[in-house]
Amino acid sequence: MGRQTTKLRAIDLYSGVGGWALGLRLANIEVVASYEKWGPANETNFKNNFHQAQTVDIRRLALADIPNNIDIVVGSPPCTQFSYSNRGGGGDIADGLEDVKRFLTIVDHLKPHVWAMENVPRVAKIIESELKKGGLLEEFRHLGCFTHIIDMADYGLPQRRRRCIAGNFDFSLLETYKAKTTPRLLGDVIRSLTGDTVVDPIFGIELPRDELTDHVAEDVLNSEEVRINRSNKTRHTVYNAMPFPDPLDRTVRTITATCTRVSRESIVIATESEQGEYRRLTLRERASLQGFPITFQFYGANYGQKLRMIGNAVPPAFSYLMGHALQGHLADNVQPLAEAAQTLVRPIPAPVETPPDRAGTRYPTTRTFRFAIPSLQLKSGVRFELRNYHSGPNAGWEVAFYFGTSKNILSLTLERSLARLLASAMSPQLTEAVAAPLKNLMDYILMADIHNLQAVWSHHGPGGTRPFMVLDKLSETGASLIDALADHGAEAQRLILLALEHEYRDGLADIPGVPKLQRNASLILAGLVIASHVNPNLAERLRISRKEKATKSSMR
Repeated sequence: MGRQTTKLRAIDLYSGVGGWALGLRLANIEVVASYEKWGPANETNFKNNFHQAQTVDIRRLALADIPNNIDIVVGSPPCTQFSYSNRGGGGDIADGLEDVKRFLTIVDHLKPHVWAMENVPRVAKIIESELKKGGLLEEFRHLGCFTHIIDMADYGLPQRRRRCIAGNFDFSLLETYKAKTTPRLLGDVIRSLTGDTVVDPIFGIELPRDELTDHVAEDVLNSEEVRINRSNKTRHTVYNAMPFPDPLDRTVRTITATCTRVSRESIVIATESEQGEYRRLTLRERASLQGFPITFQFYGANYGQKLRMIGNAVPPAFSYLMGHALQGHLADNVQPLAEAAQTLVRPIPAPVETPPDRAGTRYPTTRTFRFAIPSLQLKSGVRFELRNYHSGPNAGWEVAFYFGTSKNILSLTLERSLARLLASAMSPQLTEAVAAPLKNLMDYILMADIHNLQAVWSHHGPGGTRPFMVLDKLSETGASLIDALADHGAEAQRLILLALEHEYRDGLADIPGVPKLQRNASLILAGLVIASHVNPNLAERLRISRKEKATKSSMR
């Protein structure tokens, strides 16, 4: 398709805040209408892109109500049911396909010259499968749908954002644009927003700093939040390790629609202070990383709504290139984005500033604690972890052990009977080797303020011991025992088999992962010894404390 003398007409389905629309508009395409069921997103789209943005459930949108003579259809059906971040990939795929099917129904009705749909990478194989004979999308095979997995970082976005782009456009033409884009890094974005005159890191637009919105910094992370974030990223019990903090000399990880101050998904950077502090990104930093110009305003009622708007959007810096690809423009004829964006201005009125998340002063009394003991953790999810559990109004604490495979996770009962079994089967030499570190740990547990551990963790009361203090002591003891067991490898392997037989009896042959446990016999036996001694003592300490508390209450 050659360059047009008149603007092509497009509609945007499942349009969100208008990420598709802004990019197409800058590529000289007229976006006639957008359709989205979330009202605040439509307000944002309308005020920034100046076109009709209808609040409607597209599943119920009448075909007769859609404009005619449409050259281009774009859109991003909801990805929630397809995303691996939704219940580990356990979303309702059939429900998610209803939106894909509706999108294709509208394409089939309008018969545009070209169309494109954006979604998470997983959708590519689902669409390919369902387009086959007998599939749920078979009726749309004639639309010429091809799926492609791209990383938007290859097209100049300062974010590693892998997505499926499906459609009937010339994908090879889009690929030629890579050579024309400038790679950008997280640090480029952070630094660009700090000057008295802010220069947009992608669009080149300049604004006085006092006109920059949504750039209010959150409180720096406190020591507990730093500890949790570091653990979630560098020592996650299942997923691959991430760097902490996020490096400024790389593109950033995928910007998500939801995250908390203590989540694996949070992007955390070091501050410039000398105290070694860390912070999360501002809304404006997130928006720039997501390819929005600094003039774009988000009309959300609160901080969470704006996070959702930004994280769910199609990056306009990428949709600009898609707009040219949909028109068939050769790479040499694509105007640099910074030139195309010079007409952009901030919409009026500006949205209200929404205060960022604050450090949690109080959490639910049932707040969960579940962290792997650093010295007692292997790859692929094999680990000992300190965790709490809730029984009625009371919280208990224990060390748990998990092994096996991702599809068959197993554990052992780590109680006094196991401690007795291991002790009775140990050689005198091994008994002597573990005695000192184990006594030191048990003395600590005896003195620790176990009764108030949950209150401290949920920030509902004072206490002398914090959960991470217990975790660190367990890890320290684990390291000592691993060293002590290093010269007793064969015996450690025998004791591990004994523990497994004690739990699984005749089913031992069917247990996955046993060879891995034996290859790491010192670590596994150290964890079994620690847990089988600590757990009954933790339970007893809590039982006594509750009994004493009940007695005092009855005497009042």
